[in-house]
Amino acid sequence: MTATLRYSDDGLVTQGLSRAQLPRHIAVIMDGNGRWAQSQGLPRVEGHRRGVKSVRNIVEECARLGIEQLTLYCLSSENWKRPRKELDFLMSLLEQYVIEERSDIMRQDLTFAMIGRRDGLSQGVLREVQKTVDCSRQNQGMRLCLAVNYGSRAEILDAVRALAREAASGRLVPEEISEDEISRHLYTAGMPDPDLLIRTAGEMRVSNFLLWQISYAELWVTEKCWPEFRTPDLFEALRDFAARDRRFGGLNG
Repeated sequence: MTATLRYSDDGLVTQGLSRAQLPRHIAVIMDGNGRWAQSQGLPRVEGHRRGVKSVRNIVEECARLGIEQLTLYCLSSENWKRPRKELDFLMSLLEQYVIEERSDIMRQDLTFAMIGRRDGLSQGVLREVQKTVDCSRQNQGMRLCLAVNYGSRAEILDAVRALAREAASGRLVPEEISEDEISRHLYTAGMPDPDLLIRTAGEMRVSNFLLWQISYAELWVTEKCWPEFRTPDLFEALRDFAARDRRFGGLNG
């Protein structure tokens, strides 16, 4: 398979960036689909459908930039409170997306992953997700990770329970539990922590998303709703990220 053409160093310079300034891992809270649709006089589900176009655009651009991982918050564990009709549509849209994008995932040499609890997800979604995970396993490009039925507190709870079982069986000494050990029991085991967290629709909260992993992530919020988010907005976020002074609790200079 032929990977998507990457940005040259000169191409990045025209965007006011260098390769060394790019984040390794970008996470996105894709908010505002329903609000955008309602502002356009459309049903909420049309916002989700339009949001898929933004996903395609941003996945393509991040792959061209050589970003190591892009994680998209597709469905939170709290979203099950929404109307059944909307949830059924989201499941159908997710299954359709995974099927339709499989060829592009292979063309762009992406690896595909999904994090979150499987409970409640349709068999169709689970089947198609696994197919895409399996067929992209040997790819070498960006990891595209979808967070579906995901909640960070549930993730941490599952990790704690797993550690407790290991301690109870004598395979783990509680005093030897480290941050790295906890990270290895999270859904994101083996993945880098996000460097940049983007949130659309102007909301100033992290909504139970990757709470452990974003401890030192830079946050960037835009008033634009997700269906409006495109390449120029991504580069605006990247330029802002590049200008940040990331000290990780220490001092520079």
